[in-house]
Amino acid sequence: MESTNPDAEKQYRIYMGKRPQFEVRMRIVCVGAGYFAQYHLEAWTRLPEAKVTAICEPDRVKAEQACRKFNIPKAYTRLDDALAKEKPDIVDIITPPETHYALCIQAMNQGAHVICQKPVSPDLKEAIEMVQWAERTKVRFLVHENFRFQPWYRKTRQLLDEGVLGKRVHTLEFRLRTGDGWAPDAYLSRQPYFRKMPRLLVYETGIHFIDTFRFLLGEVEEVYARLRKLNPAIAGEDCGIVTFQFGNGSQGVWDANRFNESNAANPRYTFGEMWLEGEKGRLRMDHDGQLWLKLLANPEIQIEYNPSKLHFSGDCVYATQQHLLDCLLNNQPSETEGKAYLRNLIIQEAIYLSAKENKPVSV
Repeated sequence: MESTNPDAEKQYRIYMGKRPQFEVRMRIVCVGAGYFAQYHLEAWTRLPEAKVTAICEPDRVKAEQACRKFNIPKAYTRLDDALAKEKPDIVDIITPPETHYALCIQAMNQGAHVICQKPVSPDLKEAIEMVQWAERTKVRFLVHENFRFQPWYRKTRQLLDEGVLGKRVHTLEFRLRTGDGWAPDAYLSRQPYFRKMPRLLVYETGIHFIDTFRFLLGEVEEVYARLRKLNPAIAGEDCGIVTFQFGNGSQGVWDANRFNESNAANPRYTFGEMWLEGEKGRLRMDHDGQLWLKLLANPEIQIEYNPSKLHFSGDCVYATQQHLLDCLLNNQPSETEGKAYLRNLIIQEAIYLSAKENKPVSV
């Protein structure tokens, strides 16, 4: 559990003791018991209309440990066994991206809706086939894209809709410094497969910001990227600057590297700082997720709202799963429907092409 709030664990235990009782309407099998699975599993415990009946993980020891921690009845090492015996409504896939295609197809063939962690797939063609397979088998394919559900982005979207910056947003800038990628043993303690990814910064981290930039400012028409590798111990890029041209005339800049550090107490809370400038002034987000508004010719003021400090990055995993569950229960489209999410992957490919050819690329 990651939190900058020392009382987060206590708050969670109090909630779990008082949570309301509802009829379970969705049975879930979670696939994967690695680092990030803990956030999915914890969030499902706070959604009473859903119940995780089993964890599927090739490492039985890890699977059984997760079952004990989150009070889940059964552990499996093979997904086909879990599907046959549990007959889940949803399969939540929380495994490395190169495994997603086979697992998603397997679940869809058994009539289960799929929630899939990002990156969706190492290959755009595979991702398109996954979307098509969901349509063919008449199940839902949803992407667990959780950054847009972080509270500061939801509040920013609300403020933009209210027109605090006027009708035109000039520029969106985000500066990311996680500081977890400079050491010779970078990523080994948390997500060791990062080290061997031929694509890292944009593929694993930047995809969140492609989606978030679109959530805030609309469709992207052109990108230009310069990408570098700072740590020689890893395979992929860990530093880059990407510029975005939006259809509404706004521009975006994503200045990111995982090598250098920030001054944040918890760099993985907001992952950085954001500035939005428009015709009426500026809105900025700091490392603590607080938002500050400076209208032209006026002093800067703090926006009153209270972002969660519980669990991962503003409790965005819970907010994501709540949204996805509500959409499935009510047969409504989600914000991260697989077919619509393909646009993010197309933009991602344009970024890599731009870096390779050192020129702007139209999307």
